[in-house]
Amino acid sequence: MASFRHIRDGVFGVLLLGAAPVFAQCLQWQGELQQGGFVWGQVPPGSTVTLDGEALDVLKDGTTFAGFGRDAPATAELRVQGPESCSQTLQVAAREYAIQRVDGVPQSTVTPPAEELERIRREGALVRNARAGTLQRPDLLADALSGFVWPAQGPISGVYGSQRVYNGEPRRPHFGVDVAAPTGTPVTAPAAGVVTLAEPDLFFSGGTVILDHGYRLSSTFLHMSEVLVKVGDELRPGDRIGSVGATGRASGPHLDWRMNWRDQRIDPQLLAPPVTAMPKP
Repeated sequence: MASFRHIRDGVFGVLLLGAAPVFAQCLQWQGELQQGGFVWGQVPPGSTVTLDGEALDVLKDGTTFAGFGRDAPATAELRVQGPESCSQTLQVAAREYAIQRVDGVPQSTVTPPAEELERIRREGALVRNARAGTLQRPDLLADALSGFVWPAQGPISGVYGSQRVYNGEPRRPHFGVDVAAPTGTPVTAPAAGVVTLAEPDLFFSGGTVILDHGYRLSSTFLHMSEVLVKVGDELRPGDRIGSVGATGRASGPHLDWRMNWRDQRIDPQLLAPPVTAMPKP
């Protein structure tokens, strides 16, 4: 599998030894330290790491990782305690987000009728529960960090973070990357994982699958015409998940690929090989 790693310059923090401060290297981050980004690095095994006071996972080999949401603040406070303690104010790069107008979607999915609200709440709980578990599988996470591949082939028709206007009505930002492709185009696993949700017809997202890559890093695949996996299936990169479709709130066939780390929605396109086809304004 091709690697997508982007090596960043090392960041430095202050280590206090008695009254004399000295500089110590915290982490050499890989990934993209920006809004929507996901980063990882190595600390001495046995360390504890926090980011803005939130404890991060640290694997036995010292791997630690974090994600940043669409509107993440400009700075984040990193603290490492252990054999090589340090602290650092991380600079999180800001992004500009376009406005994308999407016409021709079923109006009932833009302004749902009252009789569908209970279904929408029930399905929302299903999705939250599917992402809530902590699958402690270092092997799965290691595969993911070695490089994602695109789950479907086609031009990019929608990008992460864009403000969506459906049938002329402003709605929430888009949190995934859309790949336009004909109905029936294969959708495959972009990295190893375990299926935690497999639903053929959710109200907004239609055929939907969630694939857990370990430690609450997950991919979600939306609007599929068919779902070919079930909860509990363990997939390897390239294993078939389903087929591209236009189910749920969609104006045409495409795959909407989303990613989450804990409660943060991150940008899949930052973790996949570069593409040149971008959406029309």
